[in-house]
Amino acid sequence: MVGVRNHVLVLPTVACSCHVAARVAEGVPGAVTVSHQHGCAQIGEDAEATFRTLVGTGANANVGAVLVVGLGCEQHAARDFAEAIAKTGKPVEHLDIQEEGGTLKSIARGRELLRSLAGAIAGAGRETCPLDRLIIGMECGGSDAFSGLTGNPLVGEIADRAVAAGATVVVSETTEFIGAEHLLARRGATRLVGEQARKMVLDCEKMCRFYGADLTGSNPSPGNIAGGITTIEEKSLGCIHKGGHSPIQEVVDYAVAPSERGLVLMDTPGNDVESVAGMVAGGVTLVLFTTGRGTPLGCAVAPVIKIATNSALAERMVDDMDFNAGLIAEGKETMGEAAERLWALMLEVASGRQTCAERLGHHEFGIRRTAPTL
Repeated sequence: MVGVRNHVLVLPTVACSCHVAARVAEGVPGAVTVSHQHGCAQIGEDAEATFRTLVGTGANANVGAVLVVGLGCEQHAARDFAEAIAKTGKPVEHLDIQEEGGTLKSIARGRELLRSLAGAIAGAGRETCPLDRLIIGMECGGSDAFSGLTGNPLVGEIADRAVAAGATVVVSETTEFIGAEHLLARRGATRLVGEQARKMVLDCEKMCRFYGADLTGSNPSPGNIAGGITTIEEKSLGCIHKGGHSPIQEVVDYAVAPSERGLVLMDTPGNDVESVAGMVAGGVTLVLFTTGRGTPLGCAVAPVIKIATNSALAERMVDDMDFNAGLIAEGKETMGEAAERLWALMLEVASGRQTCAERLGHHEFGIRRTAPTL
């Protein structure tokens, strides 16, 4: 796959190194970084997921070079991350704050390394690539009653067109498949894939029961309810529209790269920040994000195209919305006409046009966790 951006990324391995990583990135124009609270006192799947997500973020095709910043006493050493990311062939450096002698020395050394990395990729130019090299993520957040009528079906049209062109499309948010798992199961390219899709959702429900949790208040959220969504089933039926009508080729775990082209389901939470981070760590290079209530979320590594499901939102949050799908509900545009317009915008963004989130510097990032920190 190919990237649609060429970032130099400062990657903190643990919460304790996030401040230094941010200061290093501030000193080099064009550098980006992420911030998170993990990397220490985690066990089992949580520790593995953190390592996998951070390595996947650094390995994303939109990242040209990486500086890994560690503390020195965390579970996974900075060197481990650097070696894993270096397998992609991109230039990678690493440092440990404790070894460098503290904050100020680490910032100075980090900026020195980062300038060298930025110089190493500065000469890269854009090249014409076929559509089948794209990996597109589909997300919805702050949904309303229009999400399942305008924005999500519209994104589904793009998904079908992209899949037909040979691209890979990733749809996530397992909690928002609840009540629609039987429909997803029918779309499996094989019986096994269909069973995996159903099991992914049933396992999510099982986990909720294990913790004695009630999804009420989380899905649908208070904002969803205020926007007109009444039940989780209604929300799910709207959510799955993002995947269009193509067969599901594969079901993958959180932050795991697809091995198949076509439509792929990824097991992520409904938390938009964690879901987008998981997809990007799995290789997604561009995200289509529908919203009915409004969310400014972006990503440091991948451009996020924000699609308003209604015109009132598009007008109210004009600084954050890239596209207005509300014209469909108003009868001013057909679904096909809107799809043509969104397709053209997506290709422009893939070719370098900045999204609203990029211009505003939205770099939200979060890693899924499933157990207490110990």
